Amino acid sequence: MTIESNISLKPYNTFGIDARAKYFTEITSADDFREILGDKNLSGEKKLILGGGSNMLLTKNYDGLVIRNCIPGIEITSEAEHHVIVKANAGVVWHQLVLWAIERNYGGIENLSLIPGFCGAAPMQNIGAYGVEIKDVFYELEAVDIHTGDLVKFGLADCEFGYRESVFKGKYKGQFLITSLSLRFVKLNSPHAFVQYRFKTDYGDIKETLGQMQAFDLSIKVVSDAVIKIRSLKLPDPDKIGNAGSFFKNPVISKEQFETLVAKYPVMPGYLQKDGSVKVPAGWLIEQCGWKGKVVGNTGSHATQALVLVNYGHATGNEIWQLALDIQQSVKEKFGIEILPEVNVV
Repeated sequence: MTIESNISLKPYNTFGIDARAKYFTEITSADDFREILGDKNLSGEKKLILGGGSNMLLTKNYDGLVIRNCIPGIEITSEAEHHVIVKANAGVVWHQLVLWAIERNYGGIENLSLIPGFCGAAPMQNIGAYGVEIKDVFYELEAVDIHTGDLVKFGLADCEFGYRESVFKGKYKGQFLITSLSLRFVKLNSPHAFVQYRFKTDYGDIKETLGQMQAFDLSIKVVSDAVIKIRSLKLPDPDKIGNAGSFFKNPVISKEQFETLVAKYPVMPGYLQKDGSVKVPAGWLIEQCGWKGKVVGNTGSHATQALVLVNYGHATGNEIWQLALDIQQSVKEKFGIEILPEVNVV
C-alpha cells in the first residue's frame, strides 16, 4: 500500500473535476484500512472514503487523505432451495455484480442495471431505479469503525434506509468504511421459483421498451437489457460527458400541496406514496423552469434528462454547484418546492 502526495482526483470522479488530494491511497482489504488508522503520521489527517466517484461533486482540493476503497471479490455465503446470499466486497463495480447475478439466474437487482459506482457506496444512499431499491434485497453489510478499527455488521433495520438515504449519510456519516455488502437473491433456476417471481416492469418506460424489443418471454436478462437500453438513451455516458447521474432527489410533498399545484399546472405528474404524500419528478420541475438542455459556461442541464447536470469539459466543482443552487432557487420560486441534492458535495 502506497501513500501518494498531491494527486489529481480527476480520474476518480465521474464529473471529471480536477481537484487534488493532499494524500491519496487505494486499499484492497480491511487490514489495509486498519493499517492507515494505526499510522501515527496520518492520524491527524482528515479522511475521505472514495469508491467509484459516481455520486460525488468535488468543489475544492481535499486537504487530507483520500482513501479509494477497492476491496475485490464476490462470493456465495449461504444457499437454500430458492434463495442465495451473495457477498460483494466494496470495490466491486456495481454493474459487474448485476451481470454476475444475471449470468447465474439470480433475480433481484436486474432493474438496477448500469448504475455507476462501486458496491460499497450502494447502501449509503440506498440506490434505486425503476421500482427497485437496495433495501428490497438487502441482507447485511460489514463496515470498519474508523475510530476503533472494529468490524461491525449492520442488518436491514440498522441501516434505516429511506429514499436515497441511510444512517451512513446521516448520523454515521464519515464514521464507517463499508467493506462488503450481502444481498438476498431469488434463484430462478427452478420452475417453482420462476413462476412465483415478480418481475417489476410497470415503472418508467420498461413495458414500452420491452414491446419495442419484442421481448414477450420475461427473464431477468431481458428486463436488464431493457433497463440498459433506457438508461443508455436517456443518460449521458460519464466517460464522454462528465456527470454524476441524477443530481437531485425527487421531492415528496403533501397531497394538499400537490392538489393546489395541479390546479395551476394540470399536467404536473405525481406519484402517491403509502403515507399519503406525493412524489413529484424533479426532472419535470427543472424542465418547466427552462433548464433542460441549457448550457451555462462549462456546465449545464443535459438535453435528454434535466435531472442530470454535466461538465462539458473544463467546469470546476464550484461552477456545477452554483448551477445546482440556481436550479434549486428557480424551482422554489415557481413551485414552492425544495429539491435536494442526491449527490454528495465535498
